[in-house]
Amino acid sequence: MKPATVAKKLGIHLPATPQEFQDSTITREEFAELQANPPEWLAELRRNGPHPRPVVAQKLNVSISGLARGGVEDALTTAEITALLQAPPQWLVTERSTHAAVRAEAQRVKDEAAKKEAKRARAN
Repeated sequence: MKPATVAKKLGIHLPATPQEFQDSTITREEFAELQANPPEWLAELRRNGPHPRPVVAQKLNVSISGLARGGVEDALTTAEITALLQAPPQWLVTERSTHAAVRAEAQRVKDEAAKKEAKRARAN
């Protein structure tokens, strides 16, 4: 696998990885080993970052689009994410409520579809 693919699957920011990782091709066995027994550099990246945008969005409880609307274009460290959570700027408050509303609506639609399916199954 390409390093970018492995970094995405591991949830790490590729430019923050060691150069030998960036320059190599990783086999599925090596990938499984990285997951099972992460080396110190990988554990450190997961712990302190910088984290890629999908991980930042998940930690801030917003969408990736919400990050872009908030002006977050780069990877953030754990310390930067914690600082944002401790003193949330207005954009973060707005995006978190928007994200929560979207998730609630998606759950409502899913529940409604499940009810219709259950009703249809009982009718048969």
